[in-house]
Amino acid sequence: MERKHWDIFCAVVDNYGDIGVAWRLARRLAHDFGLEVRLWVDDLASFARIAPELDPALPAQRLADIDIRHWPADGPPDDTVPADVVIEAFGCRLPERFEQAMAAKAVKPVWINLEYLSAEDWTRGCHRQPSPHPRLPLTKHFFFPGFGADTGGLICEQGLLDVRRQWQDDALARCAYWQLLELPEPAANEWRVSLFAYENPAVTSLLAAWALGERPVTCLLPEGKALPDAARVFGHPLRAGMLARQGQLTVKVLPMTDQDSYDLLLWSCDLNLVRGEDSFVRAQWAGRPFLWHIYPQDDDAHLAKLDAFLSQYGAALPVGAAQALTAASHAWNHGADMAAAWTELAAWLPAWREHAAIWPEKLLADGDLGDRLLHFVREIG
Repeated sequence: MERKHWDIFCAVVDNYGDIGVAWRLARRLAHDFGLEVRLWVDDLASFARIAPELDPALPAQRLADIDIRHWPADGPPDDTVPADVVIEAFGCRLPERFEQAMAAKAVKPVWINLEYLSAEDWTRGCHRQPSPHPRLPLTKHFFFPGFGADTGGLICEQGLLDVRRQWQDDALARCAYWQLLELPEPAANEWRVSLFAYENPAVTSLLAAWALGERPVTCLLPEGKALPDAARVFGHPLRAGMLARQGQLTVKVLPMTDQDSYDLLLWSCDLNLVRGEDSFVRAQWAGRPFLWHIYPQDDDAHLAKLDAFLSQYGAALPVGAAQALTAASHAWNHGADMAAAWTELAAWLPAWREHAAIWPEKLLADGDLGDRLLHFVREIG
């Protein structure tokens, strides 16, 4: 049986991360595989920040060949017919009556709980594992995105790496991009950096270190939670469109933008500081060095996830580079002073850049998340 119709349910937890992943997955399935996708989202206002064409006042609309539906607190309308495949993004709980509608279908939907991305070893043992419903004739399967062949992979749309390489090889396109942002072309010894983070006192110390450094740094700072921490370096508030300078540091504050424009930012910078899951994955496809501000969890559970990733990512780096990256990543995620950690890490930038350039090919050797989801759905029928 060809399962052409897919439902994706997303409960927005952290403004943009969850819906960012769900929207990319919906576009991947619809555009590259020709599937009919219906995306249910409980917070259309947050969704509209990364998809400006969306009207958050409309409970039902079509955007980019995808049906967008508001997911109200009491669930979809009673007459909603579940699709052939139903995905719960990040363990969001489906309404009971929707589960009952799934169970009432003659051919039961393939039901998938798409989990958060993690490099931890235990996720491999849980990947693709079934979980029978306690009352209904349904089985949910857990699907874990990850970094190896025995995981669900990462979302990457068809041809993305080729488009990215063309952009990074096109000096005229990059020049026009900087002009669009009202910035000059980078100087020969200048670093261009994007910084997208949660609240973090380490932002202040890193920007201060750059201000006192030996080379100019231009930091592109999308408006968001890190803005107050960055503003402490300058002693005044920062807002979208503003340009602020301190010593060797220039900060340009950017308004929130759509996903494709954010990709261009990542592709254009020498270093990207990213947060959560969606921008973390996109930084890897950019083929450039990056630091990850992982979403903080109770009891520091997120630090085990950080170390698991660093172990895999750093395995092919020189030992000194891997150690410097780990030290800087821990300082960044603990909100510690970044001056010494950055000085050590900066010395390894050439080797880090070489590794970052080949890392995406390794991740895609066994297909991306979309490929692996389709293969799994076809395998279990």
